[in-house]
Amino acid sequence: MSHHRPTRSPKKVVVIGAGVGGLACAVRLAKKGHAVTIFEASDYVGGKCRTEWINGYAFDTGPSLLTLPAVYRDLFLKTGKRLEHILRLDPVDPSFTYIFHDGTKILFPNLSHNGTVAAISEQLGEQAGKDWHALLSRAEAMWEASRESFIEGELRSPLQLFKRPHFLADLKTISPLTSLRTLTSSITANPYLKKIIDRYATYTGSDPRKVPAVLLTIAFVEEAFGAWHIQGGLGSLPLSLEARAKELGIEIQLNTRVSSITTNSGIATGIKLHDGREIDADIVVANADAEIVYNKLLPPIKETRRARAALKKATPSLSGFSLLLGLRGNSALSHHTVFFPKDYDDEFDAIFQRKEPVPDPAIYICNPKDPLMVKDENTESWFVLVNAPRHEPENGCDWNAPSLKEKYADHIINLLESKGLDIRSRLEVCEIRTPADLEHRTNAPGGSIYGTSSNGARSAFLRAKNRSPIKNLYCVGGSAHPGGGLPLVGISAEIVAEAVEELAEQ
Repeated sequence: MSHHRPTRSPKKVVVIGAGVGGLACAVRLAKKGHAVTIFEASDYVGGKCRTEWINGYAFDTGPSLLTLPAVYRDLFLKTGKRLEHILRLDPVDPSFTYIFHDGTKILFPNLSHNGTVAAISEQLGEQAGKDWHALLSRAEAMWEASRESFIEGELRSPLQLFKRPHFLADLKTISPLTSLRTLTSSITANPYLKKIIDRYATYTGSDPRKVPAVLLTIAFVEEAFGAWHIQGGLGSLPLSLEARAKELGIEIQLNTRVSSITTNSGIATGIKLHDGREIDADIVVANADAEIVYNKLLPPIKETRRARAALKKATPSLSGFSLLLGLRGNSALSHHTVFFPKDYDDEFDAIFQRKEPVPDPAIYICNPKDPLMVKDENTESWFVLVNAPRHEPENGCDWNAPSLKEKYADHIINLLESKGLDIRSRLEVCEIRTPADLEHRTNAPGGSIYGTSSNGARSAFLRAKNRSPIKNLYCVGGSAHPGGGLPLVGISAEIVAEAVEELAEQ
């Protein structure tokens, strides 16, 4: 296979971490002719995006749905074969089933705004349907206003935003100083809709009472671009990226921990591995949590002072407590179901203030309708997830405390059985995953799922920038701009690849 060598200087690139962001950035760079090597501490690729098999049952233990598939269609198209030739994407319909404490149940159809409005009107009355339409119209306007500069572009400084032609109108639409909760309340008084919108804050590991209103865009993205499942599990995505990387000549070294990033007068020069080896590089791309990059991999030099201060100011995102349940027989549960508690505010108080397991949490169940993820057609693989405080043994919740996880798992199963679900009599596999396990397995401090949370108006500017203050060092992935979740991680990879390309052409 002949590699097209353009007239410019191809770079020697080292990528720290084979999460989806690291892989996506690596394949874009290799396609442009750069020499890329990836170093990954664990024995598998994909980071938090993983499909795990336990006794014949498969579980998506990280992301469990894909929105904005266009991000990955573009990535596969520009680096080789089209996505559709490699992975099968199925729309999930209904995209979500929401069940409330009083038994009220709303099914959101996939890819249909009118269908969603109709489903809401039928269950909650016509006014609620109109409110949803108003909320989603605002979300769409926010998406249009924020997409270019906040999401698809590199956010270098607040100043660049002021220079944009429609800046003031966009600012009014985005309402940076308004919280999601405040904005929702200004549009609807419906308690059910408020809970559905509140939940979008938890997609970024945040508190809806503090996160900027612009997170409402997630509702629009989910509705307009759909909820998708990758056949065989979402972990097939990083495995396909790994195969693409190898086709492009990228070397991936697993079980290889990076101990530091080497610098010389404020310029990244390579990395040092745990085993003492030193690897020189023109470019270093860090797909590790920003907190680890700035506080552990780099020495506390003056160039990184502001980045470290920003991380200190930001609230770390929440974590998750999950159960992997392999069940005999079938239930009526759809692919994605959310059970809401009566008092949703108590969940955020428990996590961010009391730092204790939530007594009555919102419970999310992923029950993939995918024959490739179960033993046979008479079994189900449930991934059950509740939001949880980070693992902070010193001044928060110690998830390794004796019998805490077993008691809490039991409590969650009791809550689900009280909602009419039959679990214990069907149970074949029950595995518990705590924030401490997440920290241990993915090197995410405290088990934070999304790096820093979006709590507070300045949160977008507190996130790690894609171009670090150290020359030739770039940050990619969920803890860097524009944020967590598969679509944003894919966009961050594209931003970084373009920034490196710019450098190569100079």
